[in-house]
Amino acid sequence: MNGRFVRNVLIKGLLLFTLFNLLWAVVDTAPSGRLSMYNSLLGGRERFPFGENPSESYNLSLYDLDAMFASHRLDGLPKAADEFRVIVIGDSSTWGTLLKPQETLAGILDRAGLHTPDGKQVRFYNLGYPTLSLVKDLMILDEALQYDPDLVLWPVTLESFPRNNQLNSPIVANNPTRVNDLIARFNLNLTPLEEKGGFWQRTIIGQRRTLADRLRLQLYGVMWSATGIDQAYPADYTPALRDLEDDQSYYGWQPPEFPADSLAFDLLSAGMQLAGEVPVILVNEPILISEGENSDIRYNYYYPRWAYDVYRLEFSSACAAAGWNCLDLWDAVPQEHFTNSAIHRDAFGEDIFAQEIVHSGLLP
Repeated sequence: MNGRFVRNVLIKGLLLFTLFNLLWAVVDTAPSGRLSMYNSLLGGRERFPFGENPSESYNLSLYDLDAMFASHRLDGLPKAADEFRVIVIGDSSTWGTLLKPQETLAGILDRAGLHTPDGKQVRFYNLGYPTLSLVKDLMILDEALQYDPDLVLWPVTLESFPRNNQLNSPIVANNPTRVNDLIARFNLNLTPLEEKGGFWQRTIIGQRRTLADRLRLQLYGVMWSATGIDQAYPADYTPALRDLEDDQSYYGWQPPEFPADSLAFDLLSAGMQLAGEVPVILVNEPILISEGENSDIRYNYYYPRWAYDVYRLEFSSACAAAGWNCLDLWDAVPQEHFTNSAIHRDAFGEDIFAQEIVHSGLLP
């Protein structure tokens, strides 16, 4: 009797779960990533969630842009009448690897107390996200425009430009609908991603990763709110290479020039079209310029000298031809102020970078 009772309960439970799963997929009842404890029960994060050691950083990497924006302090701040709003997009150097939020480019600029000529307070918001891809930046910019920015500050570097790498970033690969919409809207020279939007993907099982990540983001938010820690700061890390390989190749390309259309400058054009009336400042961000072995051949681990020099010429030509507001600050930061990568600066180096932007006269 007990065995039969247990069996019946299990069968009924399985049937109910199956029915609920089917209804979930048919009706599309999944809770939105916008449902969040951030900016209500918890404060909003200073930067997007990203991290591979949640127990140390109270943070995690996820691919849900709605949940990412809902966790950011920008989502909980209606724009004040006296605010001039600047969003800062870009890669891991903008996000601030090994930097505290106030030490990042956006953090330093926000604390600078800048005002527009008509007295508005200039506020900066860090919307950088690790991984090097201009498509990733476009995807974030597309979502960020709903927050009514007055200016977009967009640091870039050569490693974000190779066309064949644009769709390799995990957050790009896991948002095919958003990416394909951008490809279609701006006629980008990229192969659309396969969209897996079938019935199975709409079930609870199909969405289990997304749902689990959303829940974990809320739970880690409690510890983040209590400590302010959003990444691990190791006492020791492997510094960026200064002694380099005797190798002039860049993605298999050899001097003196890149193959035609191998760098995705059309994505910068798409960003300008996307921003519309909102001004954009493009910044070729500082890189580590090594003084070590083979530094006559390569600037750093990423860049052979010939490749980076050609890129800078193309960047300058594109800016001049289109009339964009551009800064080339590639050599603004001495090599001793880079940390674990040729594009990651320490707090002092980031301050140098920020001051160069302030003194450029392009900010209000």
